[in-house]
Amino acid sequence: MGAERESETQRIDRFLWFARLCKSRSAAQALCEKGHIRLDGRRIDRAHCPVRTGSVLTLPLPGGIRLIRIDRLPVRRGPPVEAATLYVDLAIDPVKKSSD
Repeated sequence: MGAERESETQRIDRFLWFARLCKSRSAAQALCEKGHIRLDGRRIDRAHCPVRTGSVLTLPLPGGIRLIRIDRLPVRRGPPVEAATLYVDLAIDPVKKSSD
């Protein structure tokens, strides 16, 4: 039962690192503490803020603003292919849409 309870939420910095949205956990912590991330529409400024399945994150990343919904919480930092299955990108890329 204790293992189930731990898997219900996860620190946001740990999720960002495991999901390969940040290169290191310290980079994820710094991004959180600067107050640039929104969790379910509200600004956060702490790296220990809990996220859960279904949470929506707005992140400023080098490639632009990302809007993602968490589909499942990771237990490790796996390869990029595995990390991409942890969340759904909610933003529509107009370049990809117009080329179809």
